[in-house]
Order: sequence, then C-alpha cells, then structure tokens
Amino acid sequence: MNRFTKCVFGALLVVSVVAPAASAQKKILVYTRNYTPDGKGYVHQNIAASVEAIKKIGAEKGFGVEVSEDPASFTDANLKQYAALVFSNSNNEAFATDAQREAFKRYIQGGGGFVGIHSASGSQRDWPYFWSVLGGKFVVHPKLQKFTVRVVDSSHVATKGVPAEFEWTDEFYFVDHLNPGIHPVLVADRTKLQYLDAVKNDLSGFATQTPLAWWQKFDGGREYYIALGHNKEDYANPILVKLIENGIVWAMTP
Repeated sequence: MNRFTKCVFGALLVVSVVAPAASAQKKILVYTRNYTPDGKGYVHQNIAASVEAIKKIGAEKGFGVEVSEDPASFTDANLKQYAALVFSNSNNEAFATDAQREAFKRYIQGGGGFVGIHSASGSQRDWPYFWSVLGGKFVVHPKLQKFTVRVVDSSHVATKGVPAEFEWTDEFYFVDHLNPGIHPVLVADRTKLQYLDAVKNDLSGFATQTPLAWWQKFDGGREYYIALGHNKEDYANPILVKLIENGIVWAMTP
C-alpha cells in the first residue's frame, strides 16, 4: 500500500468512525400546543422563554431540540426519532385526533421519555391516560404568590444541584387524580398559602405538603413533571433551569 493509498484509507476510517457518532445524537421534541375550539383557552406568555431555555440546555448537554405546536407531529414514524417528549406549557387540547393520541400512547409504552412543565398538567383534561402519564390533572391555583419549596428526595437526579429549600414566586398548582406511582421530589406547605378564600374548590383533601414536582415510571415510559414556571423570567433562574435540565436528561436516558 503506497503513501497516497494509506492516507485515503486513513481518512475513510476517520469518516466511518465519526459519521455514525454524529448521526446518533439524541433529540427531544418540545411541544407547546394550546388549543380550545372556542379560542378562549389560556395561553402562557412564557412559552418562548421556556423553549429558549431548553434549546440552551440541549446545546450544553449535547442533544438536539426540535419544537412544534402541530399535533400532526404525533405519528409512530415521527416520534420514534425522539428520546423524550417535553410538553412545555402546553394546555387544553394537545391532540386533534384519536390516531395522534394512540401514537402518543404507543410511544410511552415503547419506553419513551416524557417531561411536563407547568401548565402541561392542564393538557388533555378529558383523557385519563394523559393524566396518568403526567402523574395528575390540574385543578386550580390561587393568586400568584411567594412560598417556600422544599426538596424531599435529594437522592434522585432531578434535584441534583438544587438547594434543599428555596423561596419561589409562582402559581401554586393543585393537581388531583395523582397517579399512585409518582415519587415527589419537591413539595410546599399549602396551609401557608394566601388568597385561598378566592378559590372555589375544596382543597382540604390535598396533602399538606403538596407535591410540585415528581418522577415516575408508568406504562413502560419514564415521566417527570414540574409545576413551577409561570413567569417567563423563571426560565433564566438557575434553580428552575437545573430542575428542567435534570428532568429531561433523566427522562431521555433508558
């Protein structure tokens, strides 16, 4: 083998080693659909900020981030390319057809990862399977206020690098139909909240230490949900960014 042939052969070896590694980069789908037939559903103004924060996380952690609000994204062929689905402040009707719902269900059953952020718990309010995947269903929140958040599981990767306790200003989400399999990682004391007299719902049945973030393994998938994140400014806060980053990385790792 002459010198020229060796150089060409060596170059081909480099390409053959590098190309598969590049093509194997993991990707996630960030889904942001907010839809009601009458157009009156609440749409969070934080969506753009949340998407940018997740894109930055992806760039730093080495995974691709694709963004959509199109329910046509939910087909078997399309979903199989993603290591996790992130419902970032989605709300109301996430899907347009039963075929899309079934594709989502098969994705979870096939071992797919799922992350829900803030108002994602208000998505698909009439579909119990989605509640089970997310871990529960949004009920109500009192007026925006400050409260103390406490880490109750410091051993899980979701809370790695997060203070054991921190003050936070947000919508305090009450979520019911909690899946028995959830493992809370963040809680806050509902008895110390203000403005509860303006809430019409009976909140006495909720745990005093109300879960605000949790993980679970349900129906073959890996699921993580965090209720914090109403304010667009939150997505520049290192605490929330770390909680989202940790949850995504965990959910996308088999």
